[in-house]
Amino acid sequence: MRDAAFHAYFERHHDSMSRLAYLMTGEPDVADDLAADALTEVWRHWDRVEAADDPVAYGHGILMNLARNWVRRKSRERLLTLEPLRRALDPDVPAVMDVRRALSRLPHRRRACVVLRYAFDLSEKEVATALGISVGAVKSATSRGARQLAELLGGSSVALARIDGWEAAR
Repeated sequence: MRDAAFHAYFERHHDSMSRLAYLMTGEPDVADDLAADALTEVWRHWDRVEAADDPVAYGHGILMNLARNWVRRKSRERLLTLEPLRRALDPDVPAVMDVRRALSRLPHRRRACVVLRYAFDLSEKEVATALGISVGAVKSATSRGARQLAELLGGSSVALARIDGWEAAR
């Protein structure tokens, strides 16, 4: 029973966890590794995950903690200078690269809130659960992050419309 339940969870959420990790790190190979690590932790703590009010948010929370630790470790290694994002095998349009670059400049919590709210269309409550913060903190970080992202993309929220939806940022 446990194996079947976890397998169903894995099948339903692996792709979205990998996309979330990619949006948080900007590194496709790292994203796959972080998703695998997060799912390993979900398996190790399956009883807690399954008993949670929102098992998906629980898994996202694990992933966000792993991504935050990865970003911190890389930041220290690079002495606070981030190397340019690698281009994916498929050529990306410049607007998507602009969004990726801008996302990498947001502080972790703001980036997490913006990505979870807009790219994954989670409610403020779901984001709060995934990140282990209050709904008010989500509202504040999302608002500030969206404003900062818009400024980085050209000064207004209209700049966010330069890409064809958030799915293009994957």
